[in-house]
Parts: sequence; C-alpha cells; structure tokens
Amino acid sequence: MKVEEGLQQFKADFFKALAHPLRIRILELLVDGKKSVNEIQSCLEKEGSAVSQQLSVLRAKNIVFGTKEGKKVYYSLSDPMIVELLRVAKDIFNNHLIHTISRLEEMTVSENEEESI
Repeated sequence: MKVEEGLQQFKADFFKALAHPLRIRILELLVDGKKSVNEIQSCLEKEGSAVSQQLSVLRAKNIVFGTKEGKKVYYSLSDPMIVELLRVAKDIFNNHLIHTISRLEEMTVSENEEESI
C-alpha cells in the first residue's frame, strides 16, 4: 500500500470512528479535560453500556485514552488537534446554516417579487 493510500485509509477509519452523535458529544466533553466514565455518563444522561460502547470505539482508534486512578478510569483526548477539528466542524456547520438561511431569504424575495407582478 502506498503512503498516500495509507493516509486515505487512516482518514476514512478516523472519520468512521467519529460518525456517531454520542461519540462527538463525548469528545466535546473531553475538550475541557479528562473525565471519568461516571462523569461522562452523568453529563450525557446516558446509560453506562451506551457510553462504554462508544468509548470503546474511540479507544480502538486511538482518539481517546484512559488512565486508571484508583478505582476510576479517566478519559482524555489523545491528540489536542481533535479540539481544532471539532471547532472546524462547528464552523462548517455555521457556514452551511448561513448559506441555507441566505438561500431561503433569496427564495422569499423572489416569491414576493413574483406576487407583486
């Protein structure tokens, strides 16, 4: 496999691992720093099994890592660039929303102009 193909495969696998709303919510929580499984469950108001399943996917792709402190496991982001990735995704969403609103406004103006003719 060529290096370029390996990079493309990494990106595809990475984005697949992010492709779940609960996993994104977990990452957004971890932006503020490490959290225990109980803290994550409490913040998300989700069952332990659902959170553990999603953490397992994120761990398997090295997006988060856990460290044991006493009886608790605390999760953290494995790379600080994930914070930037989440910010960029939010910016893209906002741009999409602005574009959609602009298109709706244009359509409304066009309909009003047609009605006045």
